[in-house]
Amino acid sequence: MAIGETKVAQEECKVVKKDPASNKTNTDNLKFTHVPNCFAPTICATDNAAKFMKVLHNLTPAELYEQALQHEKGSFITSSGALATLSGAKTGRCPKDKRVVKDESTEQELWWGNGSPNIEMDEQSFMVNRETAMNYLNSLDKVFVNDQFINWDPENIIKVRIVSAKAYHSLFMHNMCIRPTAEELENFGSPEFTIYNAGQFPCNRYTHCMTSSTSININLARKEMVILGTMYAGEMKKGLFSLMHYLMPKRHILSLHSGCNMGKDGDVALFFGLSGTGKTTLSTDQNRYLIGDDEHCWSDNGVSNIEGGCYAKCIDLSQEKERGIWNAIKFGSVLENVAFDEHTRVVDYSDNSITENTRAAYPIEYIPNAKIPCVGPHPKNVILLACDAFGVLPPVSKLNLAQTMYHFISGYTALVAGTEEGVKEPKATFSACFGAAFLMLHPTKYAAMLAEKMQKHGATAWLVNTGWSGGSYGTGKRIKLSYTRKIIDAIHSGSLLNTNYKKTEVFGLEIPSEIGGVPSEILDPVNTWSDKKAYHETLLKLAGLFKTNFETFANYKIGKDNKLTEDILAAGPNF
Repeated sequence: MAIGETKVAQEECKVVKKDPASNKTNTDNLKFTHVPNCFAPTICATDNAAKFMKVLHNLTPAELYEQALQHEKGSFITSSGALATLSGAKTGRCPKDKRVVKDESTEQELWWGNGSPNIEMDEQSFMVNRETAMNYLNSLDKVFVNDQFINWDPENIIKVRIVSAKAYHSLFMHNMCIRPTAEELENFGSPEFTIYNAGQFPCNRYTHCMTSSTSININLARKEMVILGTMYAGEMKKGLFSLMHYLMPKRHILSLHSGCNMGKDGDVALFFGLSGTGKTTLSTDQNRYLIGDDEHCWSDNGVSNIEGGCYAKCIDLSQEKERGIWNAIKFGSVLENVAFDEHTRVVDYSDNSITENTRAAYPIEYIPNAKIPCVGPHPKNVILLACDAFGVLPPVSKLNLAQTMYHFISGYTALVAGTEEGVKEPKATFSACFGAAFLMLHPTKYAAMLAEKMQKHGATAWLVNTGWSGGSYGTGKRIKLSYTRKIIDAIHSGSLLNTNYKKTEVFGLEIPSEIGGVPSEILDPVNTWSDKKAYHETLLKLAGLFKTNFETFANYKIGKDNKLTEDILAAGPNF
C-alpha cells in the first residue's frame, strides 16, 4: 500500500481479513475489502513512500489470537483463556529513551529542563527514526492496523490509528483503547494521531539525540509517535496518555493519572497514587461503579475515562485479594511476561523470573461493576494516596486548596529500598501530579486547573496514608487495609466531614478525632510511636525531603501577582 504526499487511491488500499502468511492458506481465495479513508496521512515529499504488503485492519480478538499463535514466538493460550505473550528484552517503559520534538511551538508550550520527563529531539532526527520504522514495517508481509478512540467524553473523543508489527500489540491496543462499532469504523475517516510501532527493530544509536537502540518519539506537529527497539506494549498506552496531557489542557480539560469510581447516588471520587499505594485496590470497590483505573479527564461535563480497558499488575495476584482482576483474565485478555505450567498452562502469578512487572490488559467491560459508558458527574472527593514507609503521615487528613496543590505537585510516596547487610531504609519517591513521566506541561499548570475545578464544583481533598504506623518500615506496622477501607468509606459517605479536627505539627494537616471502625489512637501518628524523639526526627527528615523536592517548582510563578504560588509554598511543611 503506497503512502505519498496525497491520499492513497482507494483501490490501492487492500485489507485482508485472513492470514496471508500461513502456508496452509490459499491466498488466491482471500477476500479483499476496500476501507474508506484508509491510510491517508501526509508525509514529507523527501520521504520514501511506505508500501505495506498487506494490512490486517481491526481484527477481532479471535483472529489476533490465531495470528499470534501461528507467527509470534512466545505466544500461548493460558488455562483461563488469556493470551500469554513476551515483550522481549524490555519488560517495562524506557523513560530515558523517550523523546519529544522541540520546535517553535513546543519550545514555548512544553515543560523542559530540570525535572521534566520531556527530552528534546530535532525534526530531522525524528524523520530518520520514522523512516527506519517505515522501512521495517514496509519489509513485513503484513502489518496490523487499529482504528480506535480515546476518551469516553463524546464531545472530546480523539481518533487514533495504531500501525504495528505484532498481533500481540494489536490485541493489546484493541483492549486498551475504546472499540468502535461497525458503523463508527466505517465512518472513521482520518485519524487525529498515529502510532508507528516497529517493535524490537532498533533505531540507529548514532542518530543525533539517541543514546541507545531504543527510542520512543513523539512529534506533536505531525501528530505521530514512532516506537523502535522495544516490544513493551505499555509504551503505546502511555504515549497516548502523554498526548492527552498536551491536547486536553488546550481545551480547558484536566487530564489526570488517577483511578475513578462512582457511588450508587452518583458521587464520584478520584484516586491519585504512585505504585504500591493501593490506587487500584481502593478504586476497585464492589459497592461502587468503576469508571476507570488509571487515566481520566475532568471537563465541564464531568469526568471521563480516557481508555477502553485496564492494564493491571499481576505479580502475586490472587483470587482472594483481587477477584475482579482475576476474573477479568480470560479469553481476549493479554498477559505479558508471566510464567505458567508447561503442561496445564496454569499461570504462576508469584513467579517473577521474567520480571516483577507482569501485566494483564483487558477490556473494561470485563469488570462486572464497570460503568459503561465510562463517564460520570463532577467529583465530590479527591483522594491523594501515599504509602509512607517513614510512618509519620496520618492515616487520613483533610486538605485545604493550597495543601491539595502542594501535595498534588509533590506526588509523594515512599518505597522500601532493597536490603543490604540487613539494613532497611525507606526511600522517598516524588512524581509530580502522581505521574511526572507523562506530563507535557509544567506541573503547576495541572495543579492550578485541579484547584479551579475543585473550587468550582465543591470537591474535598484528602491525603490518605496506606503505609506505616508506629514507626518506620522495619519497626512499625503497615496500616491495616481494613482500616483504610473504613476511612475511604467514611469519605464516600460524607461522615468524615462531620467530625472534629485538629492540626498536626510541621505539615499542618487536619486530622479527624474519630472514624467508625478505626482505632482513634492511630489517627495521630505521634500516638503510635513509643520513641517520641525518633518520631520527631523522622518527621523533620521527611519534611526536609519534601522541601528539597519542591525547590524544582518554587520559582515557577502562577496566579495573579504570584499569590497562588506563595499560597502553595506556604502549604508545605513548616519547621
